Formats: sequence, C-alpha cells, structure tokens
Amino acid sequence: MKNDAMKSIVVGTVGHIDHGKTALVRALTGIDTDRLAEEKRRGISIDLGFAHLNLNSNLRLSFVDVPGHEKFIKNMLAGIGGIDMVLLVIAADESIKPQTREHFDICKLLTIPKGIIVLTKADLVDADILALARMEAEEFVRDSFLDGAPIVSVSATTGAGLDELRAQLAALAADIQPKDGSRYVRLPVDRVFSLHGIGTVVTGTLMAGSVAPEDELELHPGGKLVRVRGVQVHGQPAGRASAGERAALNLTGLERRGLARGMVLAAPAHFHATRTVDAAFDLLVSSSPLKHRAPVHFHSGAAAIEAEVRLLGGPEPVQPGSHAYVRFSLRDPVLLLPGDRFIVRRFSPVVTIGGGVILDINPPAKIRRDEGMERLRILETASFEEVIALVVRESLHGLSLPELIARTGLTAREIEAAASGPSLVAIREPRFRLLDQAWVEAKLDRIRGLLRAFHKENPLVSGMPKETLRSSTLPHAPVFVLDAILHTSASLAQDGDIVRLSAHQVALGREDEEALRKIEGAFELGALAVPATADVLAASGVDPARARTLLQILLRNRKLIRIGENLVFHHAAIDGLRGRMVRERGRRFGIAEFKEWTGVSRKYAIPLLEYLDRERVTRRDGGARIVL
Repeated sequence: MKNDAMKSIVVGTVGHIDHGKTALVRALTGIDTDRLAEEKRRGISIDLGFAHLNLNSNLRLSFVDVPGHEKFIKNMLAGIGGIDMVLLVIAADESIKPQTREHFDICKLLTIPKGIIVLTKADLVDADILALARMEAEEFVRDSFLDGAPIVSVSATTGAGLDELRAQLAALAADIQPKDGSRYVRLPVDRVFSLHGIGTVVTGTLMAGSVAPEDELELHPGGKLVRVRGVQVHGQPAGRASAGERAALNLTGLERRGLARGMVLAAPAHFHATRTVDAAFDLLVSSSPLKHRAPVHFHSGAAAIEAEVRLLGGPEPVQPGSHAYVRFSLRDPVLLLPGDRFIVRRFSPVVTIGGGVILDINPPAKIRRDEGMERLRILETASFEEVIALVVRESLHGLSLPELIARTGLTAREIEAAASGPSLVAIREPRFRLLDQAWVEAKLDRIRGLLRAFHKENPLVSGMPKETLRSSTLPHAPVFVLDAILHTSASLAQDGDIVRLSAHQVALGREDEEALRKIEGAFELGALAVPATADVLAASGVDPARARTLLQILLRNRKLIRIGENLVFHHAAIDGLRGRMVRERGRRFGIAEFKEWTGVSRKYAIPLLEYLDRERVTRRDGGARIVL
C-alpha cells in the first residue's frame, strides 16, 4: 500500500542523444525505461520512459526519461511539462552538444525551479577531461536557474557517484513544493493503450487533485464523461493516485480510438477546451524575429498543436530575446488554464524558438491595443483577487462560480475568499455570483432614473412592476440578479413585486380622496352582494383611467379583495364570511345552505366558495364542501 504521507516529486532527465540518460535512470532505479522494440534495437530512446525510486519512506521520485534525438523533441515535450526538477545530463566525453542546448532552453522557458547537472560516463575520461567538462557545464548554466546547482560526476557502468547523486536528489526534493492535491483534477494523457481483459488504459502525471477507482472524469476536448475502473501508481494497484504521481487509469465509457496523447482528463463540469489563448511570450535570443501570423507548433502538457501567432503589441515582429504579449489561434481545441506553461517551435525548420505562460483562455475578440496590453499586464502580474475582479468587470452581468472556475482555474474556496474585495459585490443566495461594484452602481443609477420618471408620470401608482424593471435594465441576466442589486440600495424599496423609490409616497388630491372613499364605500355597502366593478368606477366622479388606478390602490392596501375577474369585495365582508365559516368548522354543507347562511344568490355563492377553497377555509367533497 502507498504511504499517504509520501511526497511525490517528478524528475525529468534531459540532454543530448546518447549522453546516458536512460542508463542513468536504470542505474538509479533498476528500471529500463526503453520499452519499445525499436528502442531496444537502435539503442536510443524514441518515446517517453518512466521509472520511480523511493529514496526513503517519505519521498518518491518519479522519473520521466525523455528522448534526446532532435527528431523526437515532440515526444520530449510531451513529458517535460509536468516535472518538478531536472537532471541535465552531459556526457563527460562529449560535453555540450546541440540537443543539450535545446533541452536546456526548454527547461528555462518552462521555469523548472531546480535541478542537478549530471556528468555521465565519468569512467571513460581522465581527471583533466572531467574537470574540463565540469568547467564547461558551469559556464553553460551561468545566470540560469542551474547557476550554482550541484554538479555530480557518475558512471552508470561502475556505479561511481550514484550515492552522491541520490543524496543531492533528496536534498533538492526536500525544498520543492509538491503539486497541489486540493485543486481540481487534471491529468494530461501521454500514453494510450489497450490490454486484453482490462480494456482502455491511459497514463500521465497528475498535475493536480487526486483520482480513485469509481471516480468520474471528463475528457477534453469533447466533454465525454468516463469512469475510472482501476488505478495504478508506478505499476502497482492503488486506492488513489495523487498530484505529482505517475498514474495509469483503466477507463470505462470510451473506446481506445476515442483517446489520444495530448487530451486531458479533468474534474467533471469544471473546465472547457479552447482554441484561442493570450499569453506572455519569451522569444529565445537564438531565434530569428517572430512575425505576425507566423505558423508555429504549440506544445503544452502532452499536447502538440499547430497554431498561428497574433502579435498584440503592434505589427512589428518580436525581436530575439524579447518579452511580448501574443495570441495563439490553435488549430485544434485543447484544455488550458491560466498559469500553464508552453513551448513554441518554428514551423519550418522545426526548432524551439520560445515559450511562456497562458494568461487568458477566453480573450476578448476586439479591444483597443493600449487597453489590451494593460489588461494582459494585469493578468500576468496581479494577484488572483485582482484577476477575478478584472474578468468579472469584463462580463455582461457578473460571473457564476462555475464560470469563474472554468475561466481562472482557481478553486471555489479561492474565489469565495476573493469575494470580499472592494470592487466586487457577492451574491450568495440562491446561487453564488460575483458582480462588479461599478457595474452595480451604474445599474442602480439607471433604475433610480426609471423610477423617478415612472413616479412622475404615475403619481397615484406606488411603483413599477419588478418584471417591467427587469426587462428594461437586465433582460438577459438571471432573475435573482435584480433582487440582489435592489437590496444593496437604501434608496429603493420593494413591496411584493412592486419596486419604488424609498421616498416615494402616493399623493392623492382632494378629488382623488373623495373618489377613493366613494369606491370603497360602494363595495362596503354592498357587503357580499357587491355591485359591478365597472358601475362603481363610473360613479366615482373621476375619469376611468384614474378610477382604475384608485381601485388598484385599494386592492394593494387590502381594503378591497379581488376574488374573481369581475368580482371585488370589501375586506370587512370577507373577514365576516371567514368568521361565519369558523363557527361551522367540520360541517359538511351544500350550495343551498351556503346561500342561506350568506343571503347571496348563486351568482356570488359559486365564486365565494371557490375563493374559500383556494384559501383552504373549505374543501370540496363530491357535490358538497367541508369547513376545515
């Protein structure tokens, strides 16, 4: 069983072909990473190889042995993206060679934090040559992340130096922060195969999260859901694979032909693939200038995709050694997140020319150049709270928690912690959503303006229906957004589905007051045998539209109660009827008895009984009713 407290660190071996990378890994771990028949026959690594070494009970090293031949750099890039530290392998009898330089450039572009320089084949040279190789290695890595790194001379044949190398590996690994198991699962697929009696198997290095049997994962691109039937870590069955470990997953729900290197398995319903990304890009000093719309090979994780470069800083080519903001239009969709590193190779001849970091996976299609550059500067340098504030500010009407997770790659906890920022307004019920504070203020200003105009035109109406207000100000937003905005302002009030300015009061003139009393009095006098509503309004003494407004005031204030389309009663009559029914609780009665109790005709009796049914005062029982 795997020790749950074991720290997993991924180590990559890089360097020129035939400099002894595979032999070194075999000497350290006892595992031959050359698994292909052609690799055995030719004596070179063609594809990625994997091995592991438990240095102690708390530390496991997962080795990714990459091919050194220039023809297989694409395979090398499929495995190098997830490593935590590097072994830069230099043969003492040959020193620095072309692929040493290209591999090292790739490591620098991927910002691999730590590493060890390993001088292999030390048994083949004398002390002077070995010392010269050491000096050349020191000069080669000067002013890089390996400046001052340990340099260990080893022989995979005699075993000399291996103990020192293991000690240096343990020392460096102790200072490396392992990959985050608390984040959402992402596993770039670097191998796919089928086993008889087992089915489809994929392998990869878990970039984040953990995976256990019976977990459901989502395959990108495509969004196909698959189930994990079984998990192996370094060839052994495991109850769980954690971030930083090499894992093999036996999948159900997908055939072998539906999978390929470069796809990504991730936590379901969190992420989506993209074809367009904005990035911070560094062009190598050794490269030629990079032109707008240049075709390139884009590598990230295990994916290799053809892409076109869009220069965002202007039409002038990016000069060698420069840092620039660029957009990549990808031929095929791929799952990428802000913070992911990538490598770019020229389309022809195919050589590494630069790399960088993803800043945005859903960039705006059109934006002024100066604004776009400032925006990317913020995305590159700001805290995640500031990044969240920016993407929320750019949204149409705020972003939900799933949208923010997909856009930023942050966890729900990180996003909710950022919700207290001064430029954000957080909605927590009925669903979490972040709004931009300035956007909210602008919407409130518009709402207040609409209400002021409405009150001026309709002085006898208490306020505007909420649905009318929503269609005017937030026609495409979730319905709860308007409620949340209204609750942030003390200058607005809600009365049920009516919204008004808090200071607004219905102001009735003398004529309106008299008409109001006439209308209420007519219904009160009618008791349960009320006059027709149209007749009452016609006799009110004001014009029909004004009379209808006064009727609405009485209904809203519950002075009058509407029980049918054309039947309105005074509240005193309805209250009296309720009291009469209470005295008959439990009694079964018919329409004739009800007419006798109330003294009304069938014209009023049927609507009143239906009203009492709706109010749960009575319940229909066949042709009769029961008082509840």
